[in-house]
Amino acid sequence: MSAVATHLVGSINQPDAESVFRVVADRLDDVPRIPDGEVGERYYWIQFQTLRFDQTPGLERVGEPGYRIRDQFDVRQFTITGDVQLPELGYAAAAIDSYARFAALQEQGVLAAGTRFQVSLPTPIAILGAFIEPGSRAAFEPIYRDALRAELDAILAAIPHERLAIQFDAAVEFAILERDRKPGFIIEPWWDGDALDGVVARLSELASWVPAEVQQGFHLCYGDVEEAHFVQPEDAGTLAAVIRGVLAAAPRQVDWIHLPVPIERDDEAYFAPLAGIEWGRTQPFLGLVHHEDGVDGALRRARAAQTAVPALAAPGAFGIATECGFGRGPAERTAPLLDLHHDVAERLVGELAG
Repeated sequence: MSAVATHLVGSINQPDAESVFRVVADRLDDVPRIPDGEVGERYYWIQFQTLRFDQTPGLERVGEPGYRIRDQFDVRQFTITGDVQLPELGYAAAAIDSYARFAALQEQGVLAAGTRFQVSLPTPIAILGAFIEPGSRAAFEPIYRDALRAELDAILAAIPHERLAIQFDAAVEFAILERDRKPGFIIEPWWDGDALDGVVARLSELASWVPAEVQQGFHLCYGDVEEAHFVQPEDAGTLAAVIRGVLAAAPRQVDWIHLPVPIERDDEAYFAPLAGIEWGRTQPFLGLVHHEDGVDGALRRARAAQTAVPALAAPGAFGIATECGFGRGPAERTAPLLDLHHDVAERLVGELAG
């Protein structure tokens, strides 16, 4: 494995999980974990959960039908109207099915023996903030939390722990934390007390669900609706606050944290708030790879990070990634993006060695 590892955030535009595993194996030798690409109904992150909610007694849509994302996903929120008994959410079934293909390819030598199967799960905050009307969020939170944990428990029961990695995707959290900056959608916290404290407590609880022998990490995100943030981060300050809080509060080792780097931010000021974070054994991954400006753009952002945060200048101090998953971009972009990760990693290794 090279001194600069690659992290694949989650979604990858391929027809099925085996195609994802094969295209990644063909192009990357520095990736410690491989997701199944969130193929099928999961391609638009959490939107498919609304299809489950539409079939759930005790939940009803609010408002009149209108805009649909990609003419498929109704954006109206839900309210609680009675006793809610959620069906299986779909995450465990998809993970177990994809792992069968992963394990077979690993047995055949297509995938490296030490590579782990990565499962990405949403945080309950993501579901509540996006799909549940404000007056129902506090009541729905324990319902969805318990359903999500049941999905995770099924995954843990079916997949060998030493071959598994669990990532929790935190995006709507930043709509809450950045609400004073008037993001594309504003979400008020539904809990008492400080918003940041509530976010950190909930993320830390999620970490506690994952046994120590399973790798566990977080993807921090500012949204990716049609490849756009709901608000651009002013700098990495809010990200850094969440990272510091989670690393201090999590009851287990956090193996990695991924954070976005907007394409225009190749300045040291963006990265400066990350200085002083005690990463310990947690691997940071910087989402500085953008298909629009290739190797040169990624290197500019990497150099700015290394200058602003001296701890990131050591070999292997950080890995690379895109800002978010790339499953909603065109399929023909997939292979070139993976090649771009490889090329950026090689150049960074060369610079560190030189």
